[in-house]
Amino acid sequence: MLIRYTTDKKGKPKKQAEVYQAKEHKIVKSYIDRDAVSIIDKLHRRGYQAYIVGGAVRDLMEGREPKDFDIATNALPEEVRKIFRNSRIIGRRFKLVHVYFGAKIFEVATFRSLESTNNYNDYGSIEEDVLRRDFSVNALYYDPIENNVIDYIGGVKDLRNHKLRSIIDLKTTFKEDPVRMIRAIKYSNLSKLKIPYTLTQQIKKDVHNLDEVSISRLTEEIFKILLSGKSQFIIKDLVKYNAFSYLLPEIGDALDGKNKKEFRADFFKDLDKLDKKIYRGVEQGKSIALSYLLDSYLTGLGLFNNKNIVMKDFVQSIKNSLKPLIAPNIDVESAARIILKRKNIKISGKRRYTKSGSRPGFNKFKKMRKLDSEKSRDNIS
Repeated sequence: MLIRYTTDKKGKPKKQAEVYQAKEHKIVKSYIDRDAVSIIDKLHRRGYQAYIVGGAVRDLMEGREPKDFDIATNALPEEVRKIFRNSRIIGRRFKLVHVYFGAKIFEVATFRSLESTNNYNDYGSIEEDVLRRDFSVNALYYDPIENNVIDYIGGVKDLRNHKLRSIIDLKTTFKEDPVRMIRAIKYSNLSKLKIPYTLTQQIKKDVHNLDEVSISRLTEEIFKILLSGKSQFIIKDLVKYNAFSYLLPEIGDALDGKNKKEFRADFFKDLDKLDKKIYRGVEQGKSIALSYLLDSYLTGLGLFNNKNIVMKDFVQSIKNSLKPLIAPNIDVESAARIILKRKNIKISGKRRYTKSGSRPGFNKFKKMRKLDSEKSRDNIS
């Protein structure tokens, strides 16, 4: 392991970061998306710093192939936009750049300063950016060109010791961004990290702040959970922390209702089936995830007593069950068909969408841009 030094006010050398080389981090380079590497390489050639950050580095360090690759750089959003024609700037409070490679989207964020808040974000250095991240295991910076992991905050040791440690003070972190509570629970299950007692108590104290989170962010988080391969365990913990009812209140009520013992058994059994399918790589679509999430709940409503269901009405029932979250219409209808086929129920009503998942004449790129405009992420996970 190498040590990166800086100098203090007196001009004496001061340890700044630990640099883990290939033999120490053991990252499998074939797990890294080539387009992500090309973005970083191009930024390097233009004289900028650029790294893979967040959950992707955590996954790589644990021998998993990441689903998404987020990138952090000292290039300003306008500078990134000029370098990549296949990109666009999104966000209001804190601008990000989405770089497109076909259906893939890479999020490129400029380093944040310590002055950044939820209402105002300013750009800074990598040394400041690391202190603006949520947990130490998410504060690792990987350079795929040099094949080094840079650790400013002891994240590698925390990951290896299975410890979840908040970088930002516990009294403010969840008030600043309540979604961090969901992520803490998610990370503890995905990476087998122990949530310390103080962190546990703070989540229970601040869980009501989830009520302030935008619907789009909560929708994004629930789909990440469902497609994680660990949805059964994550949702069990969300229920334990009284957080699940803020995501899906209808299902949350059923989990605590009169027939909760029977419903919980069926509900988590369905999630276990989903996790096994995701884990085995059989299916990773949102529609199949929704079908397993909702099957037991819709059964409990008695919707399948009628063997001749009107598709339009059934789709609306699914939307009502998901409120306040808003899933894409194409995924909701596809989930409806999967559930009904599973139960051998005849479908009435015409298909409203094409098999490809888009309405006739609807431009898929415009659809992605519309979704981008609705997102407002304050943190890189």
